[in-house]
Amino acid sequence: MQVELLSNDIDVKKYLKTLGVDGGGITILASKIKHHLVYIRDLHVGGANILKQDALSVGADLAVPRGTVIALTKHVDCILIATHKQLEILSKKELAQPFGLKELAIKLKEITKIKKTRHVEIMGIINANDDSFYGSSRFKDASAIEAVIKMIESGADTIDIGGVSSRPNSLKISSEEELERVQPIIDAIGKEKLYEKIKFSIDSYAPKVISYALENGFKIVNDITGLENSEVCKLCADYNAQAVIMHMQGSPQDMQNNPKYDNILSEVNDFFIQRIQKASFLGVTDIILDVGIGFGKTLEHNLMLLKHLENFLPLAKPLLIGASRKSMIDKICPSLADERLPGTLALHLEAIRNGASILRVHDVSAHVQAIKVQKALESI
Repeated sequence: MQVELLSNDIDVKKYLKTLGVDGGGITILASKIKHHLVYIRDLHVGGANILKQDALSVGADLAVPRGTVIALTKHVDCILIATHKQLEILSKKELAQPFGLKELAIKLKEITKIKKTRHVEIMGIINANDDSFYGSSRFKDASAIEAVIKMIESGADTIDIGGVSSRPNSLKISSEEELERVQPIIDAIGKEKLYEKIKFSIDSYAPKVISYALENGFKIVNDITGLENSEVCKLCADYNAQAVIMHMQGSPQDMQNNPKYDNILSEVNDFFIQRIQKASFLGVTDIILDVGIGFGKTLEHNLMLLKHLENFLPLAKPLLIGASRKSMIDKICPSLADERLPGTLALHLEAIRNGASILRVHDVSAHVQAIKVQKALESI
């Protein structure tokens, strides 16, 4: 007899099929193998005691603070530990329970429906300005088109064109100057009909710039203000464009001045819910979410968001992550922007494992290779 310890990241259904498990049994067993850790905040202590007993009755468990059983405090935080199958059972069982458990049951049901995509898209970065934090991403006119073609050949799915730096403490410019910077590139893309080969995104929140890009074949609006301006929403709706809603605390000019959150996961999630509702009301139907790595966040905030991206999957929108060569890497391992490709790949591969389906990157070919290797590992 031999005993082998398997990774939790395997393709479970593939292994069960190899064993010769019955088709229906594969689905049942796979749901018992996948585990969830659900952090529940501010649950009524009565609900916590009921949920504890219900969890134990199905083989799951609930971690609660000392004194919960005697109702030492009115509300508690707790962690539900359950397989996918157990979570499905609890999501039905708690519907009939008091103390807020019905609302919890609805959220548990949403979690059971989460499916991570296996397809990951690469969005290349082209900056038409002189002050973006990574010098090698800056291009103008002919050189920009050469860079675009190289990215297409390297395997990019989308290319994001921007004319304004959003790095911390960057200078504001007028929408006229921004358009002046990106217009020659947009015109050249149109002349070469490159939009027939790949999707193009405009990295802007200025309606004048966005309108020009959409008129000339661009399909995505990447808005760091998260569709704050209703006029941008209406443009996305009119042109049936995808809209990237990014979270940012503050503005590029002050966002890194001591950013604070009581609970970053909940606050970013609430922001997304509000902006999705606004965008939908104004006719935007195709939405991507970006947690805004480095935009009003400390290193710990950034790491929390990357590690717990699954928190945003119940929103049922593609998740975009852009940590490429950002200064958070320097805070972990002192390095200049030119030296941060290894750190970038580590962050982005972790983001994919946790649910990201789009990566905004400076180094297209390196990411294409890394993702192919990661997929090969996951297929074993």
